[in-house]
Amino acid sequence: MSLHSIDIAIILVYLVLTISLGFWISKRASENLNSYFLGGKRIPWWMLGLSNASGMFDITGTMWMVAICFVYGVKSVWLPWLWPVWNQIVLMMFLAVWMRRSNVMTGAEWLKTRFGEGRGAKLSHISVVIFALFAVIGFIAYAFEGIGKFAVIFLPWDLNAQLGGLNISSEHMYALLIMGVTTLYVIKGGMYSVVITEVLQFIIMTLACIIIGVIAIKTVSHEQIMQIVPDGWDQVLFKWKLNLNWSGFNEVVNQALNQKILSDGYELFGIFIMMMVFRGILVSIAGPVPGYDMQRVLATRTPRESALMSGSVNLVLFFPRYLMIAGLTVLALVKLQPEMLMNEGVLDFEKILPFALNNFIPVGVLGIILAGLVAAFMSTFAANVNAGPAYIVNDIYKRFINPGASNKTLVRASYLASLALVVVGVTVGFFVQDINSILQWITAALFGGYAASNFLKWIWWRFNGYGYFWGMIGGLAASLAIPKIIPDLSVILAFPIILGIASIGSFLGTLLNPPDDEEVLKSFVKNVNPWGWWKPIQRKLQAEDPEFVPNTNFIFDMVNVVIGIVWQMCLILMPVYIVIREWKEFWISLIIFVLLSVVLKFRWYDKLKN
Repeated sequence: MSLHSIDIAIILVYLVLTISLGFWISKRASENLNSYFLGGKRIPWWMLGLSNASGMFDITGTMWMVAICFVYGVKSVWLPWLWPVWNQIVLMMFLAVWMRRSNVMTGAEWLKTRFGEGRGAKLSHISVVIFALFAVIGFIAYAFEGIGKFAVIFLPWDLNAQLGGLNISSEHMYALLIMGVTTLYVIKGGMYSVVITEVLQFIIMTLACIIIGVIAIKTVSHEQIMQIVPDGWDQVLFKWKLNLNWSGFNEVVNQALNQKILSDGYELFGIFIMMMVFRGILVSIAGPVPGYDMQRVLATRTPRESALMSGSVNLVLFFPRYLMIAGLTVLALVKLQPEMLMNEGVLDFEKILPFALNNFIPVGVLGIILAGLVAAFMSTFAANVNAGPAYIVNDIYKRFINPGASNKTLVRASYLASLALVVVGVTVGFFVQDINSILQWITAALFGGYAASNFLKWIWWRFNGYGYFWGMIGGLAASLAIPKIIPDLSVILAFPIILGIASIGSFLGTLLNPPDDEEVLKSFVKNVNPWGWWKPIQRKLQAEDPEFVPNTNFIFDMVNVVIGIVWQMCLILMPVYIVIREWKEFWISLIIFVLLSVVLKFRWYDKLKN
């Protein structure tokens, strides 16, 4: 496809504006590491919330979500529980406050407040740095694969090239160019540049989402959608079996769609959702993986603002994003001939989004939307590139290699660390087969290895640095090995195996070694005050300080989480129902959302303390 000159001009103006803004802000980032990676903890919570939402609004994930919405319909809103998408609710209700009370820069540095400075603590520190780097490299590879597939459909130039005997496709060349531009302002400007540019990017993305939603509503009728989709496609509720049988297209396409459901392993949908809930509880309470989500929490000015920031992500992210997802889905369903996506008898579902844009969005409007989607990619990529180097510079270079380094030296080291991570992530991206494969590995396998150690660190006083180290290393090794040993095993079914291996490592490492320093544990409980099995430490604290009150809010917080998950689901369903014109379901969702908003005002907002 050759873009119109108007669309190209809009995209170029956006890119110039973003880079200029990033460089203009960059002077504030060079003061010290705190300024470079956390913005000096001076950035308002609402800006961090918009930035965090922008980082989650990635183009690669959006391509995947349009693909699953095409295949599974309204039931596709359950599938992001793989992350799980409601980890933002857990952060909002209590976990962000617990994390922010530590007053540190990275997840690895946070471990000192939990395990102290002994040998076990140092091992735990090393393990989380290793995990953080694997996670960031995985996300960069994921972004690399997605932006290349997206760009090659719209940009007209053939950029196939050879580099050192390696054939580089146009997809990968476009990805290299776009990632190179983004890397420029991220490396130069740090957290300040990332946040300010992401606020701009979020505004552009929201405008793009609204435009797509309006075009879909005006172009496609409810009756046209229902003529094509199978029974149950427009319903959010489900039984034990999915029972979706595609028959609205020709035989080859219908067979490809039904085969997609079988290969994904979602036919036994009830059991699949139960597995996701079990996994989601563990992963959510474990906390965000060391990356940009955790970085935004640690960058807030107070614990109260960390909770407000996490809550704002839910409010601003889901409605516009699903307006676009549902809009592109129905345009593709009714207007697109799926045969265009066939390649050797296989449907490439990841091309639904770019093909829908290519065929049904007018000149000028397409430029705005493409600028918004490029902004989405740049946001996610920038957030990961800014978060990962903090572990290299703060937790390795500053701590072990050059403890006396000046602020100028540390910031320069951050530049090099950012560049190195991008190079490694891109190299891995060359070997990724498709978006879904790496997404599934990150969400199920990698997160499965993370869950055991990070869940136990919050709730059990006896859990020590050795247990954390062996749990993390065991989980990381299992997440890398299991997909290779049992390649046909669904990643959601691999999760219990990976979790079991990580849990064995956690318990053996803990019980075969002495407890951590009691003074460290008392300091942790006094400052963070989580609920869980902390009674031996709580009793000693109460003996020393009768005014200390243990946290007994487990049931209260869990009820709030359940309320929040339903509240969040309504935010997701409302735009979907608007686009497909299911008005009864829309009004039910809206009424539930309003009622639960009032409940959360009293149960959550009013109880936040500075």
